[in-house]
Amino acid sequence: MAKRDYYEVLGVDKKASAADIKKAYRKIAIKYHPDRQGGKSEAEKKEAEEKFKEAAEAYSVLSDEQKRQQYDQFGFDGPAGAGGGFGGFGGAGGFSMDDIFSMFGDVFGGHSGFGGGFGGFGGGGSRGAHIHRGSDLRLKVRLNLKEVATGVTKKFKVRKDVTCSLCHGTGGEGVETCRTCHGSGVVVKQQQSIFGMMQTQTVCPTCGGEGKTIKNKCSRCNGEGVERGEEVVEINIPAGVQDGMVVNAPGKGNAGKRNGVAGDIKVFIEEEPNDTFVRDGRDLIYNLLLDFPTAALGGDVNIPTIEGGKLKLKIEPGTQPGKTLRLRGKGLPSVQGYGYGNGDILVNISVYVPRSLSKDEKKALEAMKESDNFKADTSTKNSFFSKFRSYFN
Repeated sequence: MAKRDYYEVLGVDKKASAADIKKAYRKIAIKYHPDRQGGKSEAEKKEAEEKFKEAAEAYSVLSDEQKRQQYDQFGFDGPAGAGGGFGGFGGAGGFSMDDIFSMFGDVFGGHSGFGGGFGGFGGGGSRGAHIHRGSDLRLKVRLNLKEVATGVTKKFKVRKDVTCSLCHGTGGEGVETCRTCHGSGVVVKQQQSIFGMMQTQTVCPTCGGEGKTIKNKCSRCNGEGVERGEEVVEINIPAGVQDGMVVNAPGKGNAGKRNGVAGDIKVFIEEEPNDTFVRDGRDLIYNLLLDFPTAALGGDVNIPTIEGGKLKLKIEPGTQPGKTLRLRGKGLPSVQGYGYGNGDILVNISVYVPRSLSKDEKKALEAMKESDNFKADTSTKNSFFSKFRSYFN
């Protein structure tokens, strides 16, 4: 595969400052770091490895003033390559994965360990850059049925850990070996017990297991790189969510210490009851109360929609109570498109029986009562009574 221009790899302009180059490399290194590839396929991990190496190679050249000048003048065939150009990894003029990890001290403030090493890429060593991950936050949001149907973006003002405004997340200046653990990240204690001398090993309380400390800590955050603050976050809620679901908003939680990776926000969904519809998964149930003449003679009725409009529904003559009519595709969508399209609106038919009648109405009904058409037929399979009995058999 042809080599890409180093500036293109890091996504920076050729006039980019050293700080811009470092910032761009750090972003890519975090994205394609082996500890962030869990759950991906082998092909995806391999692709991440290549991009991780590619970015490291680009940074190793562009972060060095002399190499950068040579690259700008000669490209990949510069004298630094000794015939092989600036080269890549594992070649005669290249460098190994350990060389990549050693650069992290400069980019990430000299802290070691990213979740416990780099064994995920070709058996790399245990060295690396420790990138802190901020903790997750939880929020609860109430949605009405229309918001569920269309999806919605909600804004929240959240109290959380944000990047320190004074040191911009670095925690201070200068890095030195921890004086408590002497760089090991652990402390060993010995104490006498009934079984003899016992030895225990715990994480160093001074450096938190990093093996290094900041020499001149920021006066605002005391070396943590984060401070308590407020931030307005926007969270996209996809269409079709249900009560009790949890929507994850990655990277919107507490900021990670010393320019680490931000945590997530877990959004718990609450669905408001609806006065018009009863939800059943992707389907919506609507109870239609017909007047007797329409049920007997047939006609058109209007059915409400989620958006507030109306749909015309044809009622056939002789429609019986308990019958269900279906408006296909007028229900709710599947979450993020998973499923078989929108659900339906199910219209359950009920027939209204008047509580009081006028003298003329009573007379008219008395006359109809003797007609065979107004006598209940309990023998027909499709009769209401037959359907009613089937529920108990």
